[in-house]
Amino acid sequence: MTANKPLIDICFNFTHRAFREDEREVLRRAVDGGVVAMVVPGSGVADSAEALALAKRYPELLYAGAGVHPHHAREWDDDAGDELRRLAADDKVVAIGETGLDYCRDFSPRDLQRAVFERQILLAAETRLPLFMHQRDAHDDFLAVLAPLRERVGNAVVHCFTGDRAMLADYLDLGLFIGVTGWICDERRGHALRDAVAHIPDDRLMIETDAPYLAPRTLRPAPRGRRNEPAFLAHIAREIAACRNTSFASLCRTVTANTRRFYGID
Repeated sequence: MTANKPLIDICFNFTHRAFREDEREVLRRAVDGGVVAMVVPGSGVADSAEALALAKRYPELLYAGAGVHPHHAREWDDDAGDELRRLAADDKVVAIGETGLDYCRDFSPRDLQRAVFERQILLAAETRLPLFMHQRDAHDDFLAVLAPLRERVGNAVVHCFTGDRAMLADYLDLGLFIGVTGWICDERRGHALRDAVAHIPDDRLMIETDAPYLAPRTLRPAPRGRRNEPAFLAHIAREIAACRNTSFASLCRTVTANTRRFYGID
């Protein structure tokens, strides 16, 4: 272990093909960078099965999520819920998700996105697993689907939060956790987030890379091919700590304790 404080990456898209040729090296660099655990979300039924297989291949480091991303909502059928339920019964699956709404690209019809999101909220309630959620350009509909069902679900997080203080207040009012990525390192787009992150309560904050996406723009040298990976999580943590006017060590203790409590992991 390096001098970095222990961290947990709540969103590492390790099923992405970008990691297949050097997956062991990616994990080694993560550990060298102070990352002690990573959660691999599922973006579809087959992807969720692969996330679980990876968690079983590297059980000392990885956990999995089981879910259908809004991009893939059109793939939902009568068997999808049953298969996610089966996957969720495994001890290495620690969340339902990635689920939610994405109106930026509309890869699936919006009415179908909402229906599939609702079904996965109910699945989280049934399985008593935390809910791992995505929202992009769909804030009002996201709240409209989630709010009536919120009391049925335990822990729930909006991952890759990039919004402003008003959006943050809506999520905090629903008792949600907030996941922050390297977006905060983007001088072009991260201004609202840099302002909002200082207002996330200590007990609601978690951090993530969303690798291979969103490599921090302030990394020097820039990673080859702009591929993000969990080894860069400490860089993100330092940026968040600066925005919150706290020390790196204190920030690490806070987010790691929150993440262990959120997922119920040691």
